[in-house]
Amino acid sequence: MARYVLSLQCPDQPGVVHAASKAILALRGNVTDSQQFSDPQTGTFCLRTAFDIDGHDEAEIRAVLNTELAAFGATLRLRLENDRHRVLILVSNVDHCLVDLLYRRSIGELSIDVPLVIGNHPEPAAMCASYGVDFLYLPTTTDNKAEVEATIAAKARELSIDLIVLARYMQILSSDFCNNFESMIINIHHSFLPGFKGARPYHQAYQRGVKLIGATAHYVTSDLDEGPIIEQDVARVSHRHEPADLVAMGRDLERTVLARAVRLHVEDRVVLLGHRTAVFYR
Repeated sequence: MARYVLSLQCPDQPGVVHAASKAILALRGNVTDSQQFSDPQTGTFCLRTAFDIDGHDEAEIRAVLNTELAAFGATLRLRLENDRHRVLILVSNVDHCLVDLLYRRSIGELSIDVPLVIGNHPEPAAMCASYGVDFLYLPTTTDNKAEVEATIAAKARELSIDLIVLARYMQILSSDFCNNFESMIINIHHSFLPGFKGARPYHQAYQRGVKLIGATAHYVTSDLDEGPIIEQDVARVSHRHEPADLVAMGRDLERTVLARAVRLHVEDRVVLLGHRTAVFYR
């Protein structure tokens, strides 16, 4: 018995759920989970359905689904639920998000493979080695930035990468790079967007006497820190908290928000709707 996940988008119209269910029933499959959303702003219908099936290969399943759903102009994605995404992680010298992702992967909490970590500082090399993950050090300057991005892109293609995660990678990616990997890059932003931009954001928040700090995971686009948001969280702070306290709390938020965003993405629970997302939570 194999479990598949079907993700579907099409113009909102009657009969889509019936057609998808009819295809699965024709294959003698059993639906185990199903969520749907009709977006009134874009007129898009989204569906995520998990189903168990036996005696059919992926090509046959895909053919039956395509036949039943052909009239709806649907874009389909079908994958085995236990297929693991191949993730390339980019990091700078602050490694709390990297460590968290590698740990969650090691205990099976994140169903991902990490064939390579690339950093523009050498410090994370030892941590990667402790988890048996290759590390490539690419020091980055203004003069060699294009060359570094070309190397990252070449490694992503060579390793058949499905997702690039910026685990506090403190470099601004070029528009060309972002466009070449559209919807394939997730970043963790150290603020509850919109928030304080630039250096030392927690210190800026402290100076303004904020009562909440937060973190935001989003897809990377050519518009800096304005990509579609996947996941967010906040923590309440008071006048008694010093900047160091805010930094520590912020790191906790960044770790959990990024991990949740990666999990949502690799489980096909995030649907892009222009500049917005629909998220099918468990």
